[in-house]
Amino acid sequence: MKWLYILLSLVGGMLAGLQAPINGSLGKKIGSLEGAFTSFFVGTLFLTFVALFFGKGQLVQLLQVPKWNLLGGLLGAVFVTITIISVPKVGAAAAILAAIVGQLVISMVIDHFGLFGVPKIPMNMNRLFGLLFMLAALFFIYRGNAAS
Repeated sequence: MKWLYILLSLVGGMLAGLQAPINGSLGKKIGSLEGAFTSFFVGTLFLTFVALFFGKGQLVQLLQVPKWNLLGGLLGAVFVTITIISVPKVGAAAAILAAIVGQLVISMVIDHFGLFGVPKIPMNMNRLFGLLFMLAALFFIYRGNAAS
């Protein structure tokens, strides 16, 4: 059954891959920060609707969460802004792959130490080789950009 979550994550990654060039195009037309704001505003409108009709009604619990739990939105805003700036310069594939490699590096550190309450999964050779292959992929994709 865990494969379903892998498939769901794959779809999420494809959506992020679509989001990058769409936001990059928006940023070129109206400005990077304005594009990021617009992207988050549209997302906020969508999530407001979804939360109102399908949410668990636990928003009051927001007052009880550790303050660092609120950093996700800030980190997301920075990520989207960086993507809006990067995609027009290096292309969607290189920008997204670089972001994925960055996510993979920090995720492996988080897994290794079991940070933020995730299961502790130690670094091993399989994981290290996977990361090295991703770095190699980034090198070749970026190098392919220079050739065109």
